[in-house]
Amino acid sequence: MSAFSAFMHPRDELLATMSRIYQYRMTTTSGGNLSIREESGDIWITPTRVDKGTLRRDDMVRVDRDGTVEGLHPPSSELPLHQAIYRARPDLRGIVHAHPVALVAFSAIHQVPNTHLFAKAHAICGEVKFAPYELPSSKELGSTVAGKFLEGSDCSILENHGVVTGGISLGDAFQKFETLEFVGRTIIKGRQLGEVRFLTPQEIELANRRTSVRGEFDRQAPSSREKELRRRLCEFVHRAYRQRLFISTQGSFSTRVDESSFLITPFQVDRGTLDPEEIVFIKDGKCESGKTPSRATPDHEAIYRHHPKINALINASPINATAFSVTNASLDSRTIPESYCLLRQVERVEYGVQYRDSEALARRCSVNQPALVLENDGVLVCGGEILEAFDRLEVLESTAEALVDSRSIGELAPMPEKALRGLEVTFLQM
Repeated sequence: MSAFSAFMHPRDELLATMSRIYQYRMTTTSGGNLSIREESGDIWITPTRVDKGTLRRDDMVRVDRDGTVEGLHPPSSELPLHQAIYRARPDLRGIVHAHPVALVAFSAIHQVPNTHLFAKAHAICGEVKFAPYELPSSKELGSTVAGKFLEGSDCSILENHGVVTGGISLGDAFQKFETLEFVGRTIIKGRQLGEVRFLTPQEIELANRRTSVRGEFDRQAPSSREKELRRRLCEFVHRAYRQRLFISTQGSFSTRVDESSFLITPFQVDRGTLDPEEIVFIKDGKCESGKTPSRATPDHEAIYRHHPKINALINASPINATAFSVTNASLDSRTIPESYCLLRQVERVEYGVQYRDSEALARRCSVNQPALVLENDGVLVCGGEILEAFDRLEVLESTAEALVDSRSIGELAPMPEKALRGLEVTFLQM
């Protein structure tokens, strides 16, 4: 069941969400708190002074509208913060407050991450506000932050403290939180490479105008091959999420079924909890009825049409590789044999090609050009099958991380041409 299912009890939803946040080191044992406000006005909130690593569903606390507390523990000491935000914004039903390292870095220098880094991040997080310092757990902190939310923002960096995000559900608040943390980390990594490029309003609008809407068809019962591919695709999407190659709101993975059809991840479905039934079947340019495929569908469709040997494609935004996409730094694969053999020379694609001309993007991608950096849009990799594409994505991110890290210890000494020719003759047969 999804971590954000409408049928989950608030206790379970709080537990599942805090487990994700803690597991990925986006908060500490003692830091951070989450809440859910029910239609009745009751607030469910995480407890104070309970180890995040051993949290149980029974540890969650309910605070009734009249202030009555029910639970095994006192509510989080930041309850006044949550209550103040809910009073200011009746439309909100979930709040995340935590101390992820990247966003604490921004709070410590009194800045906010610029969400114009990616079109989707801006659509999810909007404009981020900065809240001046107030004593933690105080009513003054609640009043100050609530004021920022009252201005229409759903995300606020707290001066020398952390971050608060709110949403129409806890899942929505979490996705804003995770996406903003991703933006913050990418900016920090990117600045190690050079000047970071941000999108103009016109460039954001170009991405937002893109649609995956297409003709629909009523499909027949899936074959055993399709069922297996759905299962396998989900397994690798989940693995990509666990390894932080995807986040919940970003990343598209597809695989060819036959000459005229393929499977692809859906639009705006949590990558961390994706189910095989949520995968979307595309056949002859049409989508199975009742589903919305990834906005990357036209690109994947064009690439499959142009390249019969490509059977799997991934759009992703792993932090280090994506840092190259938001700067002019070159992602040089000539680091170790594995990187060069799997990635070849990594080409950079200027912003907007994937939105304006899928055919042009398809011509830039091939079995001999299997990895592309998409300006301000992460990376695109291909493979002969799912495992090869995923392996290539892992190697691309590992290579990018090594290149970022090398900046602090010396100048890159790429493999010489003689070594590259040896690899091509022995392994690539180019």
